[in-house]
Amino acid sequence: MSQSELRKLPSVDKLLEADAIASLVEQHGRELTLEALRAALDGARQTVLNGEPAPEAETLIAETAHRLGDALRPSLYPVINATGVIIHTNLGRAPLSKRARQAMAQISAGYSNLEYDLQAGARGSRYVHAADLLCRLTGAEDALVVNNNASALLLTLTTLAKEREVLISRGQLVEIGGGFRIPDVMRQSGAQLIEVGTTNRTYVRDYADALHSMKTALILRVHHSNFQLTGFVHEPTLAELVGLGDEYAIPVMDDLGSGTLLDTETFGLAHEPTIQESIAAGASVVTASGDKLLGGPQAGLIVGKADLIAKLRRHPLARAVRVDKTTLVGLQATLLAYLEGKATEEIPVWRMINTPVEALARRARKWQRALKEAGTPLSVVAAESTVGGGSLPGQTLPTRALALEVPSPDALAARLRAAYPPTVARIEDDRLLLDPRTVLPEQDTALIETIRDALASNFAES
Repeated sequence: MSQSELRKLPSVDKLLEADAIASLVEQHGRELTLEALRAALDGARQTVLNGEPAPEAETLIAETAHRLGDALRPSLYPVINATGVIIHTNLGRAPLSKRARQAMAQISAGYSNLEYDLQAGARGSRYVHAADLLCRLTGAEDALVVNNNASALLLTLTTLAKEREVLISRGQLVEIGGGFRIPDVMRQSGAQLIEVGTTNRTYVRDYADALHSMKTALILRVHHSNFQLTGFVHEPTLAELVGLGDEYAIPVMDDLGSGTLLDTETFGLAHEPTIQESIAAGASVVTASGDKLLGGPQAGLIVGKADLIAKLRRHPLARAVRVDKTTLVGLQATLLAYLEGKATEEIPVWRMINTPVEALARRARKWQRALKEAGTPLSVVAAESTVGGGSLPGQTLPTRALALEVPSPDALAARLRAAYPPTVARIEDDRLLLDPRTVLPEQDTALIETIRDALASNFAES
């Protein structure tokens, strides 16, 4: 039977005569269409050999189109973040403001004055496009932008401390996401790591005892970012370290990790050190991320003393870690929002942090009403959102989430992730929770349709 069924399968040439296949060739090219067509036929042959009847030509054409769609679908695409984690590292960190997105689209569409001084009619520097704004916002003498904070740390240590000593507290030898460890970066830079104090208690005298004025290049402070030291603990303030550094003419570097320009205490959160506070305390170099609490594109910000920033800019490694025009213009647009006092209105991270519980409850109830015919128990419950992104560890924001009570929350979560656009939620107390704090308002309709389809599919199979 299988041989007779195999003979029923049309040839590649015969299928190529079909109008639907010709349309696919016109859209996607002959080579890709042929590849998908042959794969569809191979699958059909295997089906026949397994004892099934030969599929019709229409089925093979549909399978070809399906395979083409899968082959050409990008692997990176938008996701609805309903987890309540605002700066979700795995979901792309900070969403960009409308102003930043528009600026990046505009600058990428054609030529620009990236490295051209229009007034002088000669070559210019790409670094001026964000440096002036960073200096104005932070009080620093000069600034440099690289592609992320790890690069900022590596460039600074390589330039200022290669083959010399860098003092750091044992309590600050942190590891952040992806296994990135401060000691590893220091070794890569060629700097010699000198650990001082203990894990829980470090004093200024510990730095002073380990300091060698001719060998010590930097005193480094690293913000804990994603963990807390509590209990019997002590660390010197940045001002105290600066005082010691001034006494021996040794610069102090402050790696803030996430970094912020706004005071988080005004939003009901614990205090996160701001970049401008570090500059005001006298730090010679301050590094921070651009795509976390700052709310801009991925970037590493380096601000500080003009002579030291000039050295960083001249180092060959600076070219290897430099940013492109879209990053610079996106960062510029983000910084302009801060300069105009519009950060909490325009920048999604701060808008989410600043959203009151009452507004979140209204959105969750709106979702609940839209899904009331789905046949699933729905309730609006009190929950907690987190900032994420390695900042403000242990800090939460009160929220109201839509809770779905289903036999298998894991199965429903998987269905939502498999939808388009995918929706990522969280499971608590054996319920699936969707937190409106991190769902962009323009995504509400897509979210509701995705949940409705996932629930309908679930009932259809149960």
